[in-house]
Amino acid sequence: MPMSPLTAAAQKLLFTYEGMDQPWEWPGGQSGITLGIGYDLGQCTADSFHADWSSILGDEGCNALKCAIGVKGDAARALAPQFRPYRITPADAEKVFVNSSAPKYMKLTEQAFPGVDKLPPDAQGALFSLVYNRGISMNGDSRLEMRNIRDAVAKGDLAEIAKQLRAMKRLWQGKNMDGLLKRRDAEAALVESCIGAVAG
Repeated sequence: MPMSPLTAAAQKLLFTYEGMDQPWEWPGGQSGITLGIGYDLGQCTADSFHADWSSILGDEGCNALKCAIGVKGDAARALAPQFRPYRITPADAEKVFVNSSAPKYMKLTEQAFPGVDKLPPDAQGALFSLVYNRGISMNGDSRLEMRNIRDAVAKGDLAEIAKQLRAMKRLWQGKNMDGLLKRRDAEAALVESCIGAVAG
């Protein structure tokens, strides 16, 4: 059974923490040029970018931005100023998210956390948000909590999923990354909101 569509609560969480990106506003860190709702050109292919955005940016816009495909970090920051002529509206950002990003990341969430489709929809949405933010890698110490969440999902243990989401904050504490700390807390709270419903 595939994951449920994102609930209103999960979509609100995601939109709140992803924000609304314009191509000239480089997000920082190891991000690439980012459009709309967290659509990172550093993480996509030229073909997928064109398929997802050509109806909005046209061939001219896609061709102008294609030099940012696969580019991340400081190299992306250097490119950002040249993209000021291109503006993404909230409606267009949501269109790409619903039609392209959401189906892709639902499949990735199912890949990362087998059995996620058996969790309550809000809990599914919290883990979708996690994968949208961090991807699906399970390798290394920085991914310890991801592996623990994978095990907790297999057991249907909502309390443990929430616990591991909060434990993950160790990676960003003291690094001026309060947005990520708040996001993990919000995801954990969304999972916990399901516990009473399941028990009932």
